[in-house]
Order: sequence, then structure tokens, then C-alpha cells
Amino acid sequence: MHFDHPSLLRIKELLDAQGYISEPEIVMSVFLAIELQKPLLIEGPAGVGKTEIAKVMAKALDTDLIRLQCYEGLDAAHALYEWNYQQQLLQLKIEEGSSKSLEQREQGIFSERFLLKRPLLQAITYDKAPVLLIDEIDRSDEEFESFLLEVLSDWQITIPEIGTIKAVHVPYVIITGNRVRELSEALRRRCLYLWIDYPGFEKELQIVRSRLPGIDERLGVQICTFMQELRQMRLEKIPGIAETLDWATVLANLHFDHLDPRIVEATLGVILKDWQDIRQVQTTLSELLERTGVHSKWESL
Repeated sequence: MHFDHPSLLRIKELLDAQGYISEPEIVMSVFLAIELQKPLLIEGPAGVGKTEIAKVMAKALDTDLIRLQCYEGLDAAHALYEWNYQQQLLQLKIEEGSSKSLEQREQGIFSERFLLKRPLLQAITYDKAPVLLIDEIDRSDEEFESFLLEVLSDWQITIPEIGTIKAVHVPYVIITGNRVRELSEALRRRCLYLWIDYPGFEKELQIVRSRLPGIDERLGVQICTFMQELRQMRLEKIPGIAETLDWATVLANLHFDHLDPRIVEATLGVILKDWQDIRQVQTTLSELLERTGVHSKWESL
């Protein structure tokens, strides 16, 4: 795909300016999400940059990022709004003995002054359209997913004590998922869709160079080669690009210009987050390093 359309070129330039190494599919998906004002559902393994798209998009559009982190048991109150009960009680205490009627006092405490806006309400009441990141939607319950679908369809929220609040500006919506559970067809139909997989060697090296411009070239190549080899193994938790960048930062800060077997073994906990994975890699580390281009033998250390 060639970026010869001015709008696509602009999106690519905006992403590049924020240091995000984009692919044609990502550029097109972001463009369509903005142009059509439709939520963009992004799925893929953990650590491949799904959340980063929302962060970069907010910077590129010069707007705020509002994040709703999903989890099991998340309900509408935590996503929409809550009343500040402590402040309400304090206000009632202050007004004890006043000439106000009960109805007037109720109207006073059930006003925006005592309203705690949660992410969804924040997103629709912003003066400028923000980027709303609904992160890891598949970790929430199906009931919450159904509720969310209503909000995404109407872009209005009804608060019984105040009334219906309609969106000032429809936010740009990024929804991420790790396929912990299957999402409903209704939600999928409502969204544009993008799948992001683990990066290939060239893209991963490009990302490392972009984020760590001072890293030694040989070290960067060896790190990315090693990570590509790791992802061919049957691991419980396959490391993503986030782990690659963490590891590259550690090794660069230690002023290494190549992978050293001893330091690789000592820093496996930066890229592997499961003890069985670490044990498995340790048993084949010599072979992994050989395939990576590190030819030092353990016996010579």
C-alpha cells in the first residue's frame, strides 16, 4: 500500500512524529476510525503495542487520553459516575437548621458539584474530543460489554437525579483485547477491527533504533534476533515488544555493545515473566545464543 493519499500521509506523519513505527494496516485503521468516528477494536498478544496506539493517537491529535481499565466485576458505576457521598453528607450537616426545604437540599447535593465523573462520563463531557481507551475489554463481564454497547451507540448517559447528558463531542475510541474470552458479535459489528501480531525482525529492530537511538548497532541486532528466536519456543508467556525495549534499555545503560552470555542469563527476568519459561530457556541458552550470533562458549568464560 502506498501512502499517496494526503490524509493517509498525514496520519503516518503524525504517528512517525510520535516515534510509532506504523504499518499500512495501522495507518489505514487509525485514519478510518477518525474519519468515520467509529470505535477501533484492536486485538493481539500482550505487549505488541495495542495500548500505545491510543497514546500516540492522543498526542498526534493534540488531545487528552482517557483510560478505562477493564477487569472482572467492573460495573457501570465505576465506568460512568459516582456520587461523592462524604461531601454530600458534609453539605447536609452544614445546612442543618437552614431555611431550605428538603427538596431544595436534595437538589443541592445531587448536582454536578458532587458528581465524581468516571472515564465514560469524562469522555462525553470534554470540550474537545478526547481519545477514550477501553483497555482489555475481554477481562470485563458480558453484562458490562452489553452496557458499553449502549453507550457507544447513543453517546449519552442518563443520571436519574440530573437528567440525560449528551456528548459534547464524540470521542475517538480505541478498544483493546487479548482474546481472554470471545467478544460478542454485536460489539464487533459496531467497531472497525485491527489485529496486531508480534513484529518481525526488521520492524522490531526499527522500533529499538527509534526508541533507543544511541544503542550499539550490533547489540540492537543481537537483541532482536534473540527475541525472534525466543518467540519460536513454546513458552507460557511470550515476550512482546515492551519486553524487548525494557531489555534493550537495561543492556544499553550497562554500556554493552553485544550480548554477553553471563549478562543474558542474569537478565532473563526482564524479558521472561514465568519461572518455567526461564528454566526452559536456561537449558537451551547456549543454542539460542549460537543462533543469535553470540559464539562465546560457556567453558571459555
